[in-house]
Amino acid sequence: MRVLTFGNETLRQKSAPLENIDGETGTLLAEMFEILEQQKGVGLAAVQVGIPRRFFITRIGNDLPRVFINPYITETSEELADYEEGCLSLPGLWGQIIRPKMVRVQARNERGKPFTIDADGILSRVIQHEYDHLEGTLFIDRLSALKRERLLNKYGKLKNKK
Repeated sequence: MRVLTFGNETLRQKSAPLENIDGETGTLLAEMFEILEQQKGVGLAAVQVGIPRRFFITRIGNDLPRVFINPYITETSEELADYEEGCLSLPGLWGQIIRPKMVRVQARNERGKPFTIDADGILSRVIQHEYDHLEGTLFIDRLSALKRERLLNKYGKLKNKK
């Protein structure tokens, strides 16, 4: 399992619901958490590892790892926050992104149990970023055309150095 990078068409697919939460799901989640740790990331959507299904994971600092299966954002705050975001699928790129400061999400955990969470701060940011992946959206899509073009030019130069 590896992280897909910008240019791979799978990243632009809208993910389908995960129908069965079973042992295979547990194995996938364990592999995703391993990748997240290796890459020193804070969130990873299944589609980023080539599985276009609606689930993602988060692990922020010393917080407990979280699993969001078939998530749905039910509420966002009117108050916005500006924060620099990066992405494992666009290594080396960072951009200032404005998003709602708070979200409420309904999802299922790794055992299939439904839950609702109100998140703010970095968790809110990561949830929204990973949720975008499930919709086929990358953080660069939230930038102005000029800023996106500059970042993609930088990305091309970074890729050519490898």
